[in-house]
Amino acid sequence: MGQNQKKLFEECKMKLLKTREETLNGLKSLDPSLATEMVGDEADLASAHISQTQALNQRDKLLHKIKEIDEALARMENGTYGICEETGENIEEKRLIAIPWTRLSLEGAEVREREQKRYDQKLA
Repeated sequence: MGQNQKKLFEECKMKLLKTREETLNGLKSLDPSLATEMVGDEADLASAHISQTQALNQRDKLLHKIKEIDEALARMENGTYGICEETGENIEEKRLIAIPWTRLSLEGAEVREREQKRYDQKLA
């Protein structure tokens, strides 16, 4: 691993750890929303249900992000960080800096998107 790549990976690792901490804090702040008791008339219950559903959706997104971050940190440990899962090529430096938990290069993301569209069309 070259000096530039080491520096890039160290920068990405710091961003991953910081983002993980912020995401965990976001999860903690959702706890009160999830524990809301459902009482009141129909409008109150509907409003509470909507709030709770939104909080659950947000929690799922945050948990998914933490999982992606943890997996990126594991890839750093096992030497596969920065390699596109689709193409096997190195992921672009700007992309890693912007989304340090990414698994795909731009080309790999385009390939996956095309495959997903084909799959979705088959289901339709």
